[in-house]
Amino acid sequence: MKLDAALPLVQLKEVPAIAKAAEETGFAALWTQETQHDPFLPCTLIAEHSAKMEMGTAIAVSFARSPANLAYTAWDLAAQSGGRFILGLGTQVKAHIERRFGMPWPASVTGKLREQIQVLRAMWDAWQNGTKLNFRGEYYKITLMSPFFNPGAIENPNIPIYIAGVNTKLAKLAGELCDGFHAHPFNSPRYMNEVLLPAIEEGLQKSGRKRSDVTVSMTPFVATTPEEIGFARMQVSFYASTPSYKAVMDLHGWGDTAEKLSVFASKGEWGEMPMLITDEMLSEFCLMTTQENLADDLKKRFNGIADRITLYTPFVPGEKDEWWRNLAKAFNS
Repeated sequence: MKLDAALPLVQLKEVPAIAKAAEETGFAALWTQETQHDPFLPCTLIAEHSAKMEMGTAIAVSFARSPANLAYTAWDLAAQSGGRFILGLGTQVKAHIERRFGMPWPASVTGKLREQIQVLRAMWDAWQNGTKLNFRGEYYKITLMSPFFNPGAIENPNIPIYIAGVNTKLAKLAGELCDGFHAHPFNSPRYMNEVLLPAIEEGLQKSGRKRSDVTVSMTPFVATTPEEIGFARMQVSFYASTPSYKAVMDLHGWGDTAEKLSVFASKGEWGEMPMLITDEMLSEFCLMTTQENLADDLKKRFNGIADRITLYTPFVPGEKDEWWRNLAKAFNS
């Protein structure tokens, strides 16, 4: 099990120092996200200011971009980093795609994402091997690649593609077609074991692959102090209010609570929501332990489930440096 880190929400000028510190600390990868900043630009700086550590997007919003945009960007980052870049894609939800990005929401989420992945690999194959580009699908017709627009072969052309998801269809697609799966932070070991891992396995069987062909990356909530417990309770209440994540609550028998949280969220009554998250609920979605036992408890909780772990808490140099180093050492030993 690898221990990765999440890049905090910072300006680009701060990324080099964080990248250097993350590699020195011992993280296997540093992940960016698409919330308040572009997810790809920091990766160029991480690649430049590290030597062995991987970097990737967790996630970049796929439906906000054409597959050609993604293909060129990932190709350049793979070349710059010497093959250390991981392309992590997520679909986002309909409201954000239509109203924040001004892009169309597809009739089939898995259908469009499948085609995006297929186009990416078709373009990479054309650039690396000279294969004729001829993709014709329901959402994309990509058939033109003249020499002037072909970036040419690179040393590390096999760019890993991870996709993110909460529900079974995307997990199945990851098993069938992808190199990895980013499990949503709003998750539990039971939901992984009973819902998502079987879906990944179903996809693996369809494509004739085995479990080791897909890397499962998780970003668990962790709390070692009362303040962290309060923060986790607030975040869990927020995620549990999202209708598309209700399946997670339903599995545990808490669907009614999810519906109540959705009502509060629709009214903007955020302060009322954490009170609905009981200690029992919190223990399912958040690992509450001590700093001394954190590494062992993480390994025990996610053994056989996750191949990579990124704490929900971003890595900020100068904050808990010794704690981070000890945690990374425990995973690397």
